Amino acid sequence: MERSRAFEPAAELQALARYNAAMMISKARSTALLLNAAHALDHMFLLVFATSVGAIAADFGLIRWEDLMPYGTGAFVLFGLGSLPAGRLGDHWGRRKMMLVFFFGMGASMLLIAATRDAWQLAIALTLMGAFSSIYHPVGIPMLVRGARRPGFTIGVNGLSGNLGVALSAAVTGFLVQFAGWRAAFVVPAFVAIACGFAFARVAPDEPVAPAKRGATQRELPRRLLARVFAVLTVASVTAGLLFNFTTNGNGELLRERFAGIVTDPALLGLLLALAYVFGSFAQIAVGSLIDRVPFKWLYFGIVAFQVPLFALASAAKGWSLYALMIAFMIVVFGAIPFTDAMIVRYVDDRMRSRVAGLRLTVAFGVSSLAVWLLGPLVKAAGFATLLLSMAGIAALTLVAITWLPSHARTAAAMMPITPEAPPQSPRAAD
Repeated sequence: MERSRAFEPAAELQALARYNAAMMISKARSTALLLNAAHALDHMFLLVFATSVGAIAADFGLIRWEDLMPYGTGAFVLFGLGSLPAGRLGDHWGRRKMMLVFFFGMGASMLLIAATRDAWQLAIALTLMGAFSSIYHPVGIPMLVRGARRPGFTIGVNGLSGNLGVALSAAVTGFLVQFAGWRAAFVVPAFVAIACGFAFARVAPDEPVAPAKRGATQRELPRRLLARVFAVLTVASVTAGLLFNFTTNGNGELLRERFAGIVTDPALLGLLLALAYVFGSFAQIAVGSLIDRVPFKWLYFGIVAFQVPLFALASAAKGWSLYALMIAFMIVVFGAIPFTDAMIVRYVDDRMRSRVAGLRLTVAFGVSSLAVWLLGPLVKAAGFATLLLSMAGIAALTLVAITWLPSHARTAAAMMPITPEAPPQSPRAAD
């Protein structure tokens, strides 16, 4: 009897340890879920304006939506330029803290947009929202993939979440604009972001040491190879950003123009656009899984190679044939997105991933934000056919850049595992 009592404290300690482990796993899963939801909100919020621009233009007394579109450029400029300081703060101040700034800042700025009364007020509020939206990519993604056993798959799921946000923007904004007005299309998502911020504050684990102060987990490439990787990363990020901004900001009006006399209901057009984005989004899961298994240079090349003929064919298509081509080119546009983040995870140590991602995004989205400014005037002057042919040319430029990417065998030989004399690599990061 006394012996069984002696074992009671040990049994209680084991039960407590199991409970704590289960709670940690539950919180980690909840944190990952909220980080993926944040990606969806990030892309959704950036596109609410593009989806509702026609209704806003009419409310502000403008005759054509193209005349209002350039006022949204500031959001995308800050989305790029803000990534550099956001990445630095993420590495040196803490990623958890920056994500809280993201959730609450996005919610507050969306409420401010809903309160605007003219084009310049709208431009200022959208630019503020763009500054907060710049936080997610250099901070949230490195936070999510740190220690991931299957980083490619993790990035693929995260990419799916972001692009489902694009789909939600098309469907939810179209519905809210039609039945509650364009201001509701900003107010409702704002409260969702604020609620997610409170949930993240509760479940996300504390970060006692900022990433920049942690030990190394992997070797870096020699400078010559690293320079090549960064060059490809920069060019591919710029061209992918241009295609992403042209398609996601222009597809709504493209459908309205090419479906004239076939489908005119805004809610139904929004639903069709959302379905196209959903089909495209699931390509990222497949691509992410393949990145974990095969060298991604020629996989990347193969996916981008499909973009060129699809954009060229879409330039002359109308009605349902255009819609089929839209689904196809969104599959390969979204399917190409995981590669840039996968390159950072593979070649850059976690201590500085937010800064590298921030630098990459500053250059990429700083340039690709021109797409938002050019979209309205270009379509007004030359039409969607010229725009789509230009996008085919941009995709061809990406193909040229990918051929300069080092081979898998060469980079694997250069990045040998850390030896026992050097700081050890964690088992999770090794995967």
